[in-house]
Amino acid sequence: MLPNTGKLAGCTVFITGASRGIGKAIALKAAKDGANIVIAAKTTQRHPKLLGTIYTAAEEIEAAGGKALPCVVDVRDEQQINSAVEKAVERFGGIDILVNNASAISLTNTLETPTKRVDLMMNVNTRGTYLTSKACIPFLKKSKVAHILNLSPPLNLNPLWFKQHCAYTIAKYGMSMCVLGMAEEFRGEIAVNALWPRTAIHTAAMDMLGGSGVESQCRKVDIIADAAYSIFKRPKSFTGNFIIDENILKEEGIKNFDVYAITPGHPLLPDFFLDEHPDAVTEEKESNDPVPEVKEEKLQLQEQPPHQEQPQQQEQPQQQEQPQLQVQPQQQEQPQLQVQPQKQEQPQPQPQPQLQEQPQLQEQLQQRTQQRTQPPPLVQSMLPLKPHFGAVEETFRIVKDSLSDDVVRATQAVYQFELSGEDGGTWFLDLKSRGGKVGHGEPSDRADVVMSMATEDFVKMFSGKLKPTMAFMSGKLKIKGNLALAIKLEKLMTHMNSRL
Repeated sequence: MLPNTGKLAGCTVFITGASRGIGKAIALKAAKDGANIVIAAKTTQRHPKLLGTIYTAAEEIEAAGGKALPCVVDVRDEQQINSAVEKAVERFGGIDILVNNASAISLTNTLETPTKRVDLMMNVNTRGTYLTSKACIPFLKKSKVAHILNLSPPLNLNPLWFKQHCAYTIAKYGMSMCVLGMAEEFRGEIAVNALWPRTAIHTAAMDMLGGSGVESQCRKVDIIADAAYSIFKRPKSFTGNFIIDENILKEEGIKNFDVYAITPGHPLLPDFFLDEHPDAVTEEKESNDPVPEVKEEKLQLQEQPPHQEQPQQQEQPQQQEQPQLQVQPQQQEQPQLQVQPQKQEQPQPQPQPQLQEQPQLQEQLQQRTQQRTQPPPLVQSMLPLKPHFGAVEETFRIVKDSLSDDVVRATQAVYQFELSGEDGGTWFLDLKSRGGKVGHGEPSDRADVVMSMATEDFVKMFSGKLKPTMAFMSGKLKIKGNLALAIKLEKLMTHMNSRL
């Protein structure tokens, strides 16, 4: 953890969305220095699913050593913003730091995003950030500290970050464009920067998106609070940067990031907008012309040449980040179902996709394949239609063996898979019925989630070689239905793989 230095003692920090989550974490970090915190948020009464109000946050801030001013602010309402700014100046004498944290999210595609949800994201994320900055800037100009920090991502124009959730991306990038413009407009007067996490952060929003258990794949809000504190310590000349939390904390000498993990050692979900996962990004870029990007932490207004497609990864190149996700084109063209990676002299009776990342899974698939002449009785009860004896069916057989009443109780969802390619068609995974059911065809009950993808990607996904999150973000996986239950499937697969 990054220690407090007292740098922010007496400073006034105006934070939108500070009643809970990341906003409150930044507030508490500053409060330990003795800062004044303006809590600009909507929640005034306890919510059954969302903990915290502007008043409970104020109590925590003052207990941590700071002074708190709770203000009812919906950032879509310009009058409420201006009123809160006036109260802050009257109470504390000015504003030194603004944190634009309030945000709205909907990970839905163009046709499935209602207009009111588009308006919400645009008005909260982009417009709210712009109006709050506008109201605070006259007072920030008078401050010796003078920082604006937007919780928004690097401006990465790779099309894959637009194709699945176009409206959300536009709204978040609007916040980042405020950084791009205001950093230049107020250079020398106010430092304007953006901060974004490398991995998913455990907040109420993540619980709603990912469902129960997703927290084990997240980091604590403390990592964002520490990164923000590191930014606030820097001079006004540190401006126009798109900063990743982990990177700036490494500059502070932080080496052990397990202290920020909810479950130390557990695989973490990557966050959006960062091209750091070859399997999800490399293939996508091959089909698109290179596009200019804004360079993380060293902002450049010039167009980047094609060979600099991913500037924000200078410290950690793609090929070293997660090699297990790299695509093997030759292996896909000539699939094999064998444990040994070397070339086989005797071909198998029927080729199957190679699954290098789960040797135990491969062995089970191979053993079952060798028994094709005498299929077990379980096949007919489990797969009511004509058996395909392909990789998909073999995968479902092993999935069936991995199911239990505990898995069903923890999931409570019916998944339908629309698979294209060899051994494709419609398949289902029923995790509502006792013991769980799998099979070929549509489920007896209506599916909560319908997933469409290629059979080879399906096999990779269930064998642990391709994460559902990355499959979705790269466009390999299309989802209809309950997104929270879809994200829950990733936890289920991790559970299954651990038993294979």
